[in-house]
Amino acid sequence: MSYIEMKNIEKYYGEQWVLKDLNLSIEKGQFITLLGPSGCGKSTLLRILAGLESLSSGSIYLDGEDITWKSPQQRNIGMIFQQYSLFPTMNVYNNVAFGLKMKKMKKDEIASIVAEALRIVDLKGCEKKYPSQLSGGEQQRVALARAIVTRPKVLLLDEPFSAIDAKLRKALQERIKEIHQELGMTSIFVTHDQDEAMTMSDVIHLMNNGVIEQTAEPIKLYSQPQTLFAASFMGNYNILDGSNLAKVAGWNLANKKIAIRPELIAIAKEPFATSENSICLTGTILDRIPQGNIIRYKVAVGKTVFKVDILFDQGFFFNRNEQVYLEIKRDSILEY
Repeated sequence: MSYIEMKNIEKYYGEQWVLKDLNLSIEKGQFITLLGPSGCGKSTLLRILAGLESLSSGSIYLDGEDITWKSPQQRNIGMIFQQYSLFPTMNVYNNVAFGLKMKKMKKDEIASIVAEALRIVDLKGCEKKYPSQLSGGEQQRVALARAIVTRPKVLLLDEPFSAIDAKLRKALQERIKEIHQELGMTSIFVTHDQDEAMTMSDVIHLMNNGVIEQTAEPIKLYSQPQTLFAASFMGNYNILDGSNLAKVAGWNLANKKIAIRPELIAIAKEPFATSENSICLTGTILDRIPQGNIIRYKVAVGKTVFKVDILFDQGFFFNRNEQVYLEIKRDSILEY
């Protein structure tokens, strides 16, 4: 049995299903992400695991123990919410020490554990500050310290970076992954951000409408989406009607949906050499969108618009309304 086993989990409110016969296995020490659009059930699943929400049917095992109907206090699971839920009238030290005091530990033992936790989250020296005196990132790290001082069996993180700016979010992603590895924790992270999931996860469970669409390591989920939904959610795939290419290339793609990654479509000012394993299309640049080190071009080929990603080259751009040529290789096309 895996470290965490969630079997045949179902949750519904009246006639509205939130989770449908869901099964999930997690190994000890993994960093797992529940990824999916808003309303897919990922936060509900996390809250059920924490004991903050009851399930309609199914069972949950943690480290071989049936915890299905145990209270949150009996599960030894730590959780960080979107809202940090710090006590505004307590300083950093007392916020972090709160759970240890509830366990009636000795003062010197609490002091030692809190000091170590604040060192881990890089907040040494902030013990006497209050939440109102801290930045959003610092408050997030206080919440993290408070969650790890009790040495939970599992750490749950429910979209903890949603209110933090992009630069700080990247730094916190890296720090949380480092702490996860340093402490050997089992962590479950909820997000709707595919880039965040790719950066942090050992394994991603992609959810949609209360079920798990695909479970895979980040690279495999990105490069080998098993369903049309997975392809549409991961990597900004071009999702097209196969008949559009079947007419041009003579390939047997009619009556199929196809997906093509934007970075696998070549673009040039001159036609590509013909090949039985690729096709060359003529198109017109509709738009170009800088995305960091990538430029995304939108290219109209007849009534079909392709997204094409290339590395940013300051000295070389395609212009709007310019005629260009696209090359698509047969083995870059996923069929559904």
